Amino acid sequence: MKQIHDRGFSLIELLIVVAIILIIAAIAIPNLVRSKMVANEASAVGSLRTMNTAFVNYAAVYGIGYPASLTDLAQSSTPSSTAADLLDSALIAGTKSGYSFSYTAGPPAAGGLISTYSITASPLTLGSSGQRGFFTDQTMVIRANPNGTASSSDSPI
Repeated sequence: MKQIHDRGFSLIELLIVVAIILIIAAIAIPNLVRSKMVANEASAVGSLRTMNTAFVNYAAVYGIGYPASLTDLAQSSTPSSTAADLLDSALIAGTKSGYSFSYTAGPPAAGGLISTYSITASPLTLGSSGQRGFFTDQTMVIRANPNGTASSSDSPI
């Protein structure tokens, strides 16, 4: 009598393979989300450094203190005090890499000189695009707060 050999996989074997793939995915996806949040946070810190540098350059070049608004640092083919070509359009718009940036210029002193400012960076979706909030000001110290908001110079470093 001739034996017939089954070729291919049984339903049980396919279900076992699918279960193993799902287990691996369940382990990998949370790590991927955490990695993305860490990358977004690193990008936010880098953006705050870039903004601090741009504000110092603006104050040094134009001699009128820090800018009154972020649009004063916008891209331009002929830089001026109202479009200094020091920041990219994403930072001027206030949103980059899952973070929202908010710039506040200090009150102008005599002669219109602005000598203080503050910037906050908050995750667009807390727990998804980032976990920590960041704050910096004219001291150029970047502070982080683990609850997602960093709104003052009292926030931890």
